[in-house]
Amino acid sequence: MGELILVRHGETAWSQSGQHTGSTDLPMTAHGEDEARAVAPLLRERHIGLVLVSPLARARRTAELAGLEATRITPDLHEWDYGAYEGITTADIHKTRPDWSLWTDGVPPGPADHPGEQPGDVGARADRVLDEIMDILRTGDDDVALVSHGHFLRVLTARYLGLSPAAGALFQLATGTVSRLGLEHGNPVITAWNLTVPASSFRAASQGTEDLSSRSAG
Repeated sequence: MGELILVRHGETAWSQSGQHTGSTDLPMTAHGEDEARAVAPLLRERHIGLVLVSPLARARRTAELAGLEATRITPDLHEWDYGAYEGITTADIHKTRPDWSLWTDGVPPGPADHPGEQPGDVGARADRVLDEIMDILRTGDDDVALVSHGHFLRVLTARYLGLSPAAGALFQLATGTVSRLGLEHGNPVITAWNLTVPASSFRAASQGTEDLSSRSAG
């Protein structure tokens, strides 16, 4: 059986500032693009048979920079719809709701096109994704990669492990990381979490390659 590979997109301005970024289609920062490029060596030895990607630009660009090909856009992989809390930080929410938790309280309604989701809503999307890919994983040796967003992938991890959507709170997930879910003795487990290649090292290595190319050309 293959493994389920989770790729969180690289940094954006709002992931850096802590603002909830669901439907807002922000590009990655320059550092975020470096993080996405640095995902590539973490996937190089994997045999990935299927790549599903969130429709948001930051996820699609991450897949591209990470060298993932033949991707399929999958709407269920979009980030949590934060409703009225879109663009708001947890610190600001706590000024009026000090005990608020996304994982248990969900969000208040937003505009009609982004009404917000509760934990169970996100869990239902995660279950649909898992239902689609588990037969593929069980019947072959290839991995399946999902390129998506922090809160959604945390909920999906909880559901894969048989936990409630709220248990996603237990799985901190950084930008530009690779994580893996698999089986041990038939039981669902986390086999790797928050793997990274330092973007600064990757950038330095890339610059060194460019310098060598320039010298050869000269």
